[in-house]
Amino acid sequence: MTGAQRIVICGGGIVGSAIADQLALRGARPTVVERARPAAGASGKAAGFLALDWNDHGPVGPLARLSFSLHRRLAAELGDVGYRDVAALQVVATDEGSVEAYRRHPSPPWLDGNVAVNGIIGSPATTAQVDPLRLTRALLDRAVANGAELVTGLVEGLHRAADGTVTGVSVDGAELAADTVVLAMGPWTRAAAAWVTLPEIRGIKNTSMTLAADAPAQMIFCDYLPRDGHRWGPEIYPRPGGEVYVTGYNEHDPLPDDPDDVHPSGDACNALRRVAAVHSSRLAAAAETSRRACFRPVTIDGIPIIGPVPGAPGAFVATGHGPWGILNGPATGLVLAEMILDGEAHCLDATSFSPARLLA
Repeated sequence: MTGAQRIVICGGGIVGSAIADQLALRGARPTVVERARPAAGASGKAAGFLALDWNDHGPVGPLARLSFSLHRRLAAELGDVGYRDVAALQVVATDEGSVEAYRRHPSPPWLDGNVAVNGIIGSPATTAQVDPLRLTRALLDRAVANGAELVTGLVEGLHRAADGTVTGVSVDGAELAADTVVLAMGPWTRAAAAWVTLPEIRGIKNTSMTLAADAPAQMIFCDYLPRDGHRWGPEIYPRPGGEVYVTGYNEHDPLPDDPDDVHPSGDACNALRRVAAVHSSRLAAAAETSRRACFRPVTIDGIPIIGPVPGAPGAFVATGHGPWGILNGPATGLVLAEMILDGEAHCLDATSFSPARLLA
């Protein structure tokens, strides 16, 4: 397939940018339509944790393994996107009382709070991290350098022929002609259910913050036992350059129309600050450098939808990756590019990701 095919990708997050990059590498000239700016949603605010085998128990496993390998290749090709191999620790922490009964390994020196290491759940061979914002921008920059186009505007609908075939996209009241349209707007993809038949897509709000502190490349996954008895799972991700990302607090706010209207609550940030201090005196003394929130797209069965939209020839969808959007973005880009240009995915069996499975 050549660049003559008119392809419009709705969404400039990690998934839309990866699709555009893969298409442009093969000679297509896609147009990416983004409402705000590249990585304006979760792709610019996520942790960027990558795991080779944590999804092996389900159908996402092959996608994750392929994408994990693609991340390493992309880091070599794109330059500095914050990629590095890391370790991952499972810990138990509490505000008060002893957690020594949970200890299976000694704690590293920087985890000097009321915390016990319960397991080693990732090694530099199987876990890594990347800067999601830099990666998303680098993918889209390379796509543009190879002939793709970035358009800023609001996608308001699809144009379709009498037989249902997609003929274009409505952007800010004007028609952008297209032979192929990809819906990759994260949780905002659910708006497209008014235009085509799609499974339910929900948005789950996640709050995070960053602290100015140095810590080794050890990612922390915690079973937190607070004094009020409501257990939850904070996550702490040291990053290169003296920054530590703290997350794991989900809220239940409705999804706003604009990603720029997503804001963290004070209660959520205070909870993250408290749990960071429980883990480490270094984090307790650290200054806050940012507070942020984002919505992650999820499907009813927790498996992403990647593939042709039933009943709408020329339309494809790629969303619903939940907490693994950054990990699985590169492989999703490859799968969609093969579907669009070759008629099917060759890199893996994508049957499990078909939107039709949730519409039966």
